[in-house]
Amino acid sequence: MNSTTDTHQGYPGWRWSLPNGDSVFVAQQGAQVLSWQAKGRERLFLSSASIADGATAIRGGIPVCFPQFNQRGNLPKHGFARNLEWHCVPERSQGSEKVFELVANSSTLAIWPFQFRALLSVLLTESDLKVQLQVENLGPQTLSFTGALHTYLAVKHLDAVSLHGQAQQAEWDAVRDTHQSCSGVLKFDAEFDRVYDIEAQAQPTWTLQEGPNALQIAQSASWGQSVVWNPGAEKCSQLKDMPKDAYQGMLCVEAARVTSSIQVQPAQTWTGWQSFTV
Repeated sequence: MNSTTDTHQGYPGWRWSLPNGDSVFVAQQGAQVLSWQAKGRERLFLSSASIADGATAIRGGIPVCFPQFNQRGNLPKHGFARNLEWHCVPERSQGSEKVFELVANSSTLAIWPFQFRALLSVLLTESDLKVQLQVENLGPQTLSFTGALHTYLAVKHLDAVSLHGQAQQAEWDAVRDTHQSCSGVLKFDAEFDRVYDIEAQAQPTWTLQEGPNALQIAQSASWGQSVVWNPGAEKCSQLKDMPKDAYQGMLCVEAARVTSSIQVQPAQTWTGWQSFTV
């Protein structure tokens, strides 16, 4: 395995690769995976208009949303973890896996009064990527949070894509604020923002189908929910860090906890992961 410090679209971080050419890049900001190359193709979307100033949230890759999902609370949108600098932990990193750490500090405690340690592990194997978040409660009180691995997948054209899985699971359409059961086959021709309850399955799986090509997406049941999102043409045109037609080249499939919080008792650790296989 080859590993180097590098930059990707203006973001400093770490890149490592396998002998077969598969590679991954993780930014220091947010420990955010910005690139995953597998079988000669980039599998993650990163907006060409993303603002690389070291503070603004990065539009694309796999943002770590913690300790708040979206604006469902008093913290900054999607929490603070994606905006802060994480550090690589050499003693925990080995082979084709690297581990990154964020620990509570004065800036986090000022807005969220919990002592915590977050570890993000990124494991690259042939045709496969696994990203795992661990949250350790270092304080004396129960730690409560929502969040996500807000994965932006790259697609060649959204019109040719379908997402399969979660048939009959509870579905909340956040655009229309309606509740129903998932049809099991999702197509995308307008703004799409839906939350799926997946607690009934031991290892929830989606299949992203793009013509003859398939990407398998799995996540731990500990997340409890999945989110599928695309801004559509109108909303995309309003996003300053997205080209107007960029919605056609991406689809977010997220491992998430949105509508209820994850509880971590003192001295305990919660673990949630998401994986991708081509």
